[in-house]
Amino acid sequence: MVNDFPQALTIAGTDSGGGAGVMADIKTMQENHVFAAAVVVAVTAQNTIGVTDFMAMPTKLIDEQFQAVAEDLKIRAVKTGMLADSQSVKTVVANLQKYDFGPLTVDPVMIAKGGARLLAEDAIATVRDELLPLATILTPNLPEAEVLTEMHIRDEATMQLAGHRLQELGAKNVIVKGGHETSDTANDFVLLENGESFWVSAPRVETNRTHGTGDTLSSAITAELAKGADVKTAIQRAKRYVSATIANGIEVGHGHGPLNHWAGRQLKEEDD
Repeated sequence: MVNDFPQALTIAGTDSGGGAGVMADIKTMQENHVFAAAVVVAVTAQNTIGVTDFMAMPTKLIDEQFQAVAEDLKIRAVKTGMLADSQSVKTVVANLQKYDFGPLTVDPVMIAKGGARLLAEDAIATVRDELLPLATILTPNLPEAEVLTEMHIRDEATMQLAGHRLQELGAKNVIVKGGHETSDTANDFVLLENGESFWVSAPRVETNRTHGTGDTLSSAITAELAKGADVKTAIQRAKRYVSATIANGIEVGHGHGPLNHWAGRQLKEEDD
């Protein structure tokens, strides 16, 4: 019975404000009934107003965190978030190739809600060339998809084109998130490994309580994969969960406030 409980791993940076990064990942996985472990790649000084500073962890410590997790836990699914710089990305890639942690969700975090850069410019190519080919699921927002594909995304047709280009870069399954659009619904384009494509949508909520949305979606997907869900089901359940965390918001902070990660309990009550 040891290690029988579903376990997932987040590889990302911290958020001292509690709304994004490793903090949001752990909350999300816990609320979706999965035990969460973490490899901290960077530490940030931030809150709902913005990021003041961050520091990447020494690569030796990143390696040691991976080893510690692998020696004791049974990780069934893993995700990446903020990876800071090129050397950190390379270290994470090497460890993901060394240890079998199950399906990988890559959230290519580049810029914080307040505009602070969370991925060094020279690391973008490393993410594109070395990390994306390992991805079971890739979850970029529109600005991130534009950077990775080097194209301008202006409508649903170009979202679909971007999805195909990202798949050509090596990601097996792709979600191009439409949260930066201005329509009445938040529409995400999904392209699966088998060629199937579809849209997942939710009513857009007028709120600035959306800090950590990308982290939460990728973590919810990872949690579902850790429990054994297939990719399509994991994406659909995660989208529903994130929509609930936004729609049932909480008032914390003076800027881009965090999501209500407890909303998952309300979803379970509805299902029951």
